[in-house]
Amino acid sequence: QVQLEESGGGLVQAGGSLSLSCAASGRTVSRYIMGWFRQAPGKEREFVAAISRSGLSTDYADSVKGRSTISKDNAKNTVYLQMNNLKPEDTAVYYCAADESYSSTYSWASHYDYWGQGTRVTVSS
Repeated sequence: QVQLEESGGGLVQAGGSLSLSCAASGRTVSRYIMGWFRQAPGKEREFVAAISRSGLSTDYADSVKGRSTISKDNAKNTVYLQMNNLKPEDTAVYYCAADESYSSTYSWASHYDYWGQGTRVTVSS
């Protein structure tokens, strides 16, 4: 199985940028659909972005589309989430996840088999 560790969270002002990283160990990220989810205080976990095994297909939540880019580096076994023009409503704990199925629906959290511990992002207004 794969182990996932997120990093890169922190405090940023509205309009700023952050780059989150998800380092995988145990197995290569190319074996999985890789996704980012987030959970704000008092809210359910929600989909942010995902990338296919090949890296050729990506999907984004409407709330971050145009402001975020998911990518991966197979050689470093790491997945990234670049977020720009951050808003206070982006404040949440961000989780990296791996889906070993061959689902065509990337946004369902229930499809993901492995999760990291999360990294906190706080956007101040």
